[in-house]
Amino acid sequence: MNKALEDIVVLDLTRVLAGPYCTMMLADYGAEVIKIEVPEKGDDTRAFGPLKNGASMYYANVNRGKKGVTLNLKNPKGRRLFLEMVKKADVVVENYRPGVMEKLELGYETLQKINSQIIYAAVSGFGCYGPKSRRPGYDIIAQATGGLMSITGEPGGHGIRVGNAMGDVLGGMNLTIGILMALHARNLTGKGQRVDVSLVDSVVASLETGTQRFFASGKQPELMGNRYAAAYPYDSFKAEDGSFVIGCGNDKLFTLFCTKVLMQPQLLEDPRFATNLKRCEYHDELKPIIEEWSCKHTVDEAVDLLNAAGVPAAPINGLKRVTEDEHIVKAREMFVALPHPIIGDMKVNGNPVKLLATKADISRPAPSLGQDNVAVYGKLLGLDEQTLEELKKEKII
Repeated sequence: MNKALEDIVVLDLTRVLAGPYCTMMLADYGAEVIKIEVPEKGDDTRAFGPLKNGASMYYANVNRGKKGVTLNLKNPKGRRLFLEMVKKADVVVENYRPGVMEKLELGYETLQKINSQIIYAAVSGFGCYGPKSRRPGYDIIAQATGGLMSITGEPGGHGIRVGNAMGDVLGGMNLTIGILMALHARNLTGKGQRVDVSLVDSVVASLETGTQRFFASGKQPELMGNRYAAAYPYDSFKAEDGSFVIGCGNDKLFTLFCTKVLMQPQLLEDPRFATNLKRCEYHDELKPIIEEWSCKHTVDEAVDLLNAAGVPAAPINGLKRVTEDEHIVKAREMFVALPHPIIGDMKVNGNPVKLLATKADISRPAPSLGQDNVAVYGKLLGLDEQTLEELKKEKII
């Protein structure tokens, strides 16, 4: 079977999460991703936990499918080698702070002169232009600056960081989208271009109704826990043995909920609950009515009753339940067994994008540091083993 991106060569200078997440997505779909790391040290996440047999499962998860080489870009010989690789590549991906690649004399203006078709893709905290562009950016900085933390938390509390590195993941996904757009544009124009993605921009773009609530009122939206401002009941609710969520997003679903689950059709005539806007306004009066019913059932019983009636509901799964869910694990292949030469048997996260004709291929474990130096530099640049040994002694690779 052909792979969707099998004709694309990517030079990957990224480290930690946002950039590696992007190049992981490309590698899963067949791109030849050559991860270029600092000699001896490599990507910072090689030392991040959790560790197993001394190897990082963090690194292994987001760097699967890639070839690994080492190269010292601060050395003139290393830069020359990189420029020779650029001539053979389609995409360069980096997530340095803006200005670093220019200081190395490897910025977009330099690269496009030697390969006019190169796609130069960068993800950074604040983007490559603007008054804050030179500030360092991490996920928590993006979540705070972009406003996501200000709308996440319990009523009366303070802003909370989302439990995963959402800014990094959004930035990585947006960079992937930008690269694919630029590759298509190249088919139309014959020229490459620069793709610039900011973690902060990615967070801001994800705020959807949060910004619109502010524009409408001029006031900071209140913290509302699991409740959604635009629909109700769209929240978490208590059950006999835990909590679950209901996603009742329109009047039709609320009618089903009242008539087939709560068995209280009179609620439909109550002016407080007659429309979605009213239910949002009087959510604090509707929630106790729902929990009077739900607390008589276990989580699974309540969820089953709701779904049987056509009302969206789900348990708030812990990771044990997520990793044992037949739909997620087997049908959707969101955890893939991928034995690692040091870690041993392990599972990596699956690819969320499903192309049904050219499927993702997750079969190559993350590389050890410099694992593919001989193969890549030999194939791509024609360097023999003696030359590579000399470059290694000089700490260029």
